[in-house]
Amino acid sequence: MYRVFVSCLVLFMASTIPAWSAAPGSGNAAVVPAPAANPARTEAASRQYFTDLELVTQNGEEVRFYSDVLKDRVVLINFVFTRCQDACPMLVQKLIKVKQLLGEELSQTVYFVSISIDPERDTPEDMKAFAEKLKAQMKSWIFLTGTPDNVNHIVKKLGQYSPDVEDHSTLLLAGNVKTRHWMKIPPNIPPGGIAEKLRLLADDDLAAGL
Repeated sequence: MYRVFVSCLVLFMASTIPAWSAAPGSGNAAVVPAPAANPARTEAASRQYFTDLELVTQNGEEVRFYSDVLKDRVVLINFVFTRCQDACPMLVQKLIKVKQLLGEELSQTVYFVSISIDPERDTPEDMKAFAEKLKAQMKSWIFLTGTPDNVNHIVKKLGQYSPDVEDHSTLLLAGNVKTRHWMKIPPNIPPGGIAEKLRLLADDDLAAGL
């Protein structure tokens, strides 16, 4: 089960970055921006939208969501809660396979970001134990929780909030934050298909001459 990548993010893109268009041959799966006339203004708008609210990693480190987690990175974002017995562990296992398929160099370049949708219960220690149990305590993979206000605000910005954690989204959000190219990836796509989409996003930097 998954929700569509919410319209609020699309509205943000349309209102802050001109001339967004669908990627050739991608249908509704991706949105690609035209070159920004003012990169500093675009970055400021991105920071304002995604927010720099503080979250906490599985290792207890405080991070700012845009500046420390997203900025200038290729990211794959998914949503979990540590009491989940089926969908979350299965998705994490799939993402482990994706990391393996990316190879050593690209798996360190593409950051995986797993955000708790149950921050009232999920402590950093819980997130670390969850990652270790599933053998997902890996380089360039961040598990995030924090205060309910901060976490819920960010999850809403990403269009994945549900008041019922049991009914949470398993949609994957992938983006090259530097080039402002984002994709919605359904969770039923095989690991090889997800890895290929991430390779395309990572290639954006070269295509854009960044």
